[in-house]
Amino acid sequence: MLKKLAKIKYLPNNFKVIQDGDHVICAISGKKIPIENLTYWNVDLQEAYFSYVEASVKREKK
Repeated sequence: MLKKLAKIKYLPNNFKVIQDGDHVICAISGKKIPIENLTYWNVDLQEAYFSYVEASVKREKK
């Protein structure tokens, strides 16, 4: 069960956990993303995305 929201600094090829937690929230869908499954994010906007689908939705909105 995902219990604590992490605070993350998104970097170009990695991310740094600023505040311990086990998940982050997708900026598009609001779904919880376990830290170990975090694959998609935007460095400029400092947002996480649940999957490539949400990441592409965000890209299309620009």
